[in-house]
Amino acid sequence: MAALPGFAPETAEFYQGDADALFRQLRAEDPLHWYETFQFWAVTKYVDVQSISQRPRLFTSEQGTQLFEAVRRARGEPLFGAPGSVMGAMAASAPSIIRMDPPHHNRHRKLVMNAFTPRRIAALEPRIREIAKRSLDAIDPRGPVDFVEQIAIPMPMYVIAEMLGVSSDDYGDFRRWSDAMIEAGGGDITIETAQVVGELVRYVLGVAERRRGDPQDDLISVLTLAEVDGERLSDAEIGMFCLTLLVAGNETTRNLISGGGRLLMRHPEQREKVLADPGLLANAIEEMLRLVSPVRNFARVATEDVVMRGKRVRKGDMLVLFYGSANRDEEVFGADSDAFDVTRASARRHIAFGFGEHLCLGASLARLEARVMFEELFARWPRFAPAGAPAPLASSLMNGLVRMPVVLER
Repeated sequence: MAALPGFAPETAEFYQGDADALFRQLRAEDPLHWYETFQFWAVTKYVDVQSISQRPRLFTSEQGTQLFEAVRRARGEPLFGAPGSVMGAMAASAPSIIRMDPPHHNRHRKLVMNAFTPRRIAALEPRIREIAKRSLDAIDPRGPVDFVEQIAIPMPMYVIAEMLGVSSDDYGDFRRWSDAMIEAGGGDITIETAQVVGELVRYVLGVAERRRGDPQDDLISVLTLAEVDGERLSDAEIGMFCLTLLVAGNETTRNLISGGGRLLMRHPEQREKVLADPGLLANAIEEMLRLVSPVRNFARVATEDVVMRGKRVRKGDMLVLFYGSANRDEEVFGADSDAFDVTRASARRHIAFGFGEHLCLGASLARLEARVMFEELFARWPRFAPAGAPAPLASSLMNGLVRMPVVLER
């Protein structure tokens, strides 16, 4: 298939248009599409995303996992901004866990797995509910409120802050740092953002230094005392691990809650089904994850020549996995895959959290946080309604909103 007019997935503007229609066309006509502009394969079918994700020896994460890396590689630019930048220096000395393959990835993942077991996550529910109630208590419902700022953001941010070991006295700074990490995740890092990320790294390493002499029940303590192959993690590795956990444990849930709220307002008949049968909420959240797909894409690099769908993918080629497209694949989710259906039997088959060994560690946490927040929200204001146009996050990586005015109604 020749170049597809309007297909520019490296730009935020592409996703603010009718990206779903173009992905639908690619799934039907050219599911493994060579995007000549920036020299990568666009992978749009569910089965292909799954297959690539579970074959790390053939499709490595170590040579690039993000779309912006394909763009910068095609342009001959440094992957993480100017040499000497905070992100560049850390990435060079301590790659993120998302840029690791087995067995290295497995050893690092095991360091924090105990904090994310189903039992540990379930035990967090009372505290998560307390935080959710506290954040909703702070809202004045008499006028329009920003669903993103006042409902979607606070609870997941405070939960991951507590899990990491951030002092409540530092929550104001933690919010700035969280926002900076979200911007940094897209690769287009300003000097100001790099400076804020640097603040966060210094803060984390300061906490880590204190934890070496006085360990606590938090993730920074775990990382500080952990060993891989008999060696303690370096400061750079601890810093990068915490940055990854911050984004994974905060941004995905923020986008799930805000995007889910938007779906409920757009489809009031589906919301009424959940209000009439609260037992549907868990499946509704899976359907929200499927349609929102908070992370738009990740990438892999072929380690050898391979034939896929009759095409030769060459060693060194980058393949970008488009989760939002895979999660609307008609062969998996039916002819009505673009529809929001809280009763959809196949909803839980989505791959919004990835697939294979890189399946998101915080998947259970995100599900729990979303369920608790919507339960508490429905108990107070079950029929919140739009009070203005939502503002999308300008990102080719994350599917989120930066603002969504609503009125809170019973």
